[in-house]
Amino acid sequence: MTHCILIGAPVDEGQRVPGCMMGPSAYRVAGLGPVLQSLGHTLEDRGDVAPAPAAAHTHTNAAIHHLPEVIAWTEALSSAAQTAMPDGMPIFMGGDHSLALGTVAGVAAHAKAAGRPLFVIWLDAHSDFHTPQTTTSGNLHGTPMAYAAGRPGFAPFPDFPAPVPAENICMFGIRSVDPAEHAMLQETEITVNDMRVLDERGIVAPLREFLERVRAANGLLHVSLDVDFLDPGIAPAVGTTVPGGTTFREAHLVCEILHESGLVTSLDLVELNPFLDERGRTAKLMVDLVGSMMGQKVFDRRTRSF
Repeated sequence: MTHCILIGAPVDEGQRVPGCMMGPSAYRVAGLGPVLQSLGHTLEDRGDVAPAPAAAHTHTNAAIHHLPEVIAWTEALSSAAQTAMPDGMPIFMGGDHSLALGTVAGVAAHAKAAGRPLFVIWLDAHSDFHTPQTTTSGNLHGTPMAYAAGRPGFAPFPDFPAPVPAENICMFGIRSVDPAEHAMLQETEITVNDMRVLDERGIVAPLREFLERVRAANGLLHVSLDVDFLDPGIAPAVGTTVPGGTTFREAHLVCEILHESGLVTSLDLVELNPFLDERGRTAKLMVDLVGSMMGQKVFDRRTRSF
């Protein structure tokens, strides 16, 4: 049994398609809390994080937008994560993926204080390995992994408290990487299990290899699950669709293996845009995936009308 702590992160400023701010409410309406309780976990909903008023930060890259707001979110979510980690397993309900600038920072600070290594598995179509200096879109939801890995060029963001070693990061399901990100990734030892790798090797072997490294190091494991990890045919409610994502069965298999490992200590749910959804279809699927990650078995599936 796990004490699950729901934390809303209605971040919308890391990208340009309005609607992610409605994500936390959509997860609650789709029954995330009751699903967790039905699996025997205890539940605490700490409501939605509210950042402090944004300071007047600027950057030399004129493409960047909403920099002050994203920095304010980063500081608020880092604090929320640090506060929650000693009490249970925080589940951050987003919000666009820029929320991970804060959540991973807070979890990393906790891991450092606890004297344990932090591992991150990035379930996403994108590597999100830009820095504020390299982004051409100006969308800061494309920068969290570079921030967590300790890449330079993040001023005026707070210094990342304890950069995650490259060998402790696994990108899984990647299928859209910009040239600047690709060049930077090649300089690192980050494990990139893109869709070509998963097509050739399958889902199970690469995932279990990474989880064995976590177990051997007695690490904490942060999972960041982006809606666009899934194929847009089953999860349309995301502003950054990339064809060729994981299927319903593959995504559930990933989550079930994560549950069986017993290693997951914190979770992001990001990029859900309810304004783009179809009768709550994507929100329900994401809740179902969290159910699999927290112990729901394949034969427990409910019959769907779609």
